[in-house]
Amino acid sequence: MKTNKFKIIALSFVGIAMFTSCNNDDESVAPVTPETDFSGTYVQKDQMARPAINTVFIASGAPKDAFNAAIPSTMGANYQSIFQSRLLALNSGYTTNALGQTAAQFTGLLATDVLGVKKTGTTTFFDGTNVLTGRALADDVIDTELLLIFGGPSGTSNAALTSDHVNANDKTFSASFPYLASAW
Repeated sequence: MKTNKFKIIALSFVGIAMFTSCNNDDESVAPVTPETDFSGTYVQKDQMARPAINTVFIASGAPKDAFNAAIPSTMGANYQSIFQSRLLALNSGYTTNALGQTAAQFTGLLATDVLGVKKTGTTTFFDGTNVLTGRALADDVIDTELLLIFGGPSGTSNAALTSDHVNANDKTFSASFPYLASAW
């Protein structure tokens, strides 16, 4: 009985060896790429065009879930007052920001959480002159947002609150696509 089990196992290995071949012509075999399946129902789950805006101005739970699923064209009308209440809770002395925007103007802009793109000219979150014309990888978006929330009309008020003191990426960005810095 033991001999029969051994013979069956040995024959199995021989059979596997006969039907399996190894060679070095792997490059001649085209890779199999599965068809992309776009069937089904897709639901937007997150809205985060401008970093930290959603996190700071919308409370967690139902309001955040609704905001994340909102169509951008309806965001301003539906969420501006919520953003303004939060802005004034964060900075009760807010009058205008460095762009000259009142609380209503600024929060109307923020509540429509889309990232604008300027096709010609400077693409930046804020460079001192150009504002929200897109976003370059090296843009310090958190400092810009803090400056606009706490910096007052001249951008110099509340100096301790207008910077996160992270002034650059920890690695140099690449000069070729996708331009991101290499991982640690």
